Amino acid sequence: MLELLWILLPVAAASGWWAARRSMAGSREDTECLTTPAYFRGLNYLLNEEPDKAIDVFVQLLEVDSETVETHLALGSLFRRRGEVERAIRIHQNLIARPALGQDQRAQALLELGMDYMRAGLYDRAENLFLELKEMKLHVRKALQNLLIVYQQEKDWQSCLETAEELESLVNDPLSLERSHFYCELAEEALRKGQKDDAGKLLKKAGSVDAHSVRPLHMQARLAMEQEDCEAAIRLLHQAVDKDQVFLPEVLSHLMECYRNLSNLPALKTYLEKFLGNRMDVAVALAITEIITETEDEVAARAFLSKQMHLHPTLKGLLRLIELNASLPDIHAEQMLMSMKTHVEQLLAERPAYQCSKCGFVANTLHWQCPSCRSWGSICRKSEPEEKQS
Repeated sequence: MLELLWILLPVAAASGWWAARRSMAGSREDTECLTTPAYFRGLNYLLNEEPDKAIDVFVQLLEVDSETVETHLALGSLFRRRGEVERAIRIHQNLIARPALGQDQRAQALLELGMDYMRAGLYDRAENLFLELKEMKLHVRKALQNLLIVYQQEKDWQSCLETAEELESLVNDPLSLERSHFYCELAEEALRKGQKDDAGKLLKKAGSVDAHSVRPLHMQARLAMEQEDCEAAIRLLHQAVDKDQVFLPEVLSHLMECYRNLSNLPALKTYLEKFLGNRMDVAVALAITEIITETEDEVAARAFLSKQMHLHPTLKGLLRLIELNASLPDIHAEQMLMSMKTHVEQLLAERPAYQCSKCGFVANTLHWQCPSCRSWGSICRKSEPEEKQS
């Protein structure tokens, strides 16, 4: 409500200025009778926290002319932000229908109406308006930015590429990452049609557009695996991980498949061990556990995973350790359960127990005021904390 108040006050002020200007040009008595009471009635609604009634009064108070266009644009934008898209569309359509509207004002109204249509999911209408703005050479940057959103919603990746290339010349930040993903989406479409050669060419373009993107390498590795070229796939997957180590868990299954097909799982174990640092990724530890199980035995796998759980306990790792313990006939149940108890206690001690309902800030102790968003009384105990490492 406070935010809405600060938005509507300038509208009310503009209405009052308009009324005052009209009163100087016409009869003072008529203005006081017809405009001033409505203006103050609108302010009264506003101060009594009845914003809908206040908006209606101000809209009725304003006539569309060169002096009130900006106020109408502000009201239409306000309606859209509040989710009242139909009212926003009516205001902006009414503006565009005015023959006396200047070119710049009409262009602004077209831009706002296009954003209304986007909010309403009418992407074809929004696209036509943004294309019209581009042809008018007015608000070109915003028109292209919105066109890019529309084309992504419609999954028109070729148009996304063309629009991104146009937009790059108008913005300071390059759109290489976005363009790389657009090429990858086109490659995905080609693969669904069985056009592997075309997909390969598109993926090469994706890699050349953004040298830091891992997605083209991942998709090229999948193509190599389909062609049973495991060595090429491994090389591509290693390159992807070199670019971004966070991506490693996403390609572990492919790496396991390729190394297994080459009967060289010990080499994969050596490769993965260098990623076991101070903050162990549970996916890496579980992959190594699987390799040890296949190349050695479950006793060695249990010893490795138990050590990792002692250093960095996780629920997924704990679950796998329970499975390994359950499959060993020579271990006593009491010993297994006590070991599990230690790991669970350590895991729970490291998990945040409180979270802010406003901004999501997590903490181990109760704060009456959130240190992040400064909200009072918004931090409460989490009923079922999410696992840190998924």
